[in-house]
Amino acid sequence: MMKETKTCFRFFSIMDYEKEADFLRKMHKKGWKFVKVSLGGFYGFEACEPEDVVYQLDYNPDGVKHQNEYLQMFKDCGWEYMQDFAGYSYFRKPVSEMDGDESIFCDDESRLDMATRVVRGKVIPLLVVFCCCIVPQFLMNTIHYNRGEDAVQNMLAILLGAVFVLYLVVFIQFGIKYYQFKKKIGR
Repeated sequence: MMKETKTCFRFFSIMDYEKEADFLRKMHKKGWKFVKVSLGGFYGFEACEPEDVVYQLDYNPDGVKHQNEYLQMFKDCGWEYMQDFAGYSYFRKPVSEMDGDESIFCDDESRLDMATRVVRGKVIPLLVVFCCCIVPQFLMNTIHYNRGEDAVQNMLAILLGAVFVLYLVVFIQFGIKYYQFKKKIGR
């Protein structure tokens, strides 16, 4: 007999890894264990007995380079590896197997180190694409925009405007969360 499955759509920004982990934990408590995440924010779940299971995400490009050692380190601490997606590694561990309040991060400094890796691995490349591709195209279409003359150009201008705004929102949201986190830990 096939197990019952469910797919949910959720969008989490680059710095929302804790919210994403909380979402996965809540789903497991409701009897839906996380199976996979795929492009576009589609989360796959499988029916299970409701259980309190902590999910943790780590962004560590060096872990991918040395995957066997990286995964073994987490396994030795009792964390089950789920998958890698968009640079993040997904782990889980039942609360019943934990000694108190466990986390894959031992302190705020290690959390900040991960956030800094996210800046280097995700935000800087996005910023380069934004500055070198999106902004110039947006400006060219805005400056040379002839309203109503060409339907394709109108659609392109609207699309580029939407992408421009989306990138700005992502950068501003990330910047605010990164700044707040650094301020919280006193750096």
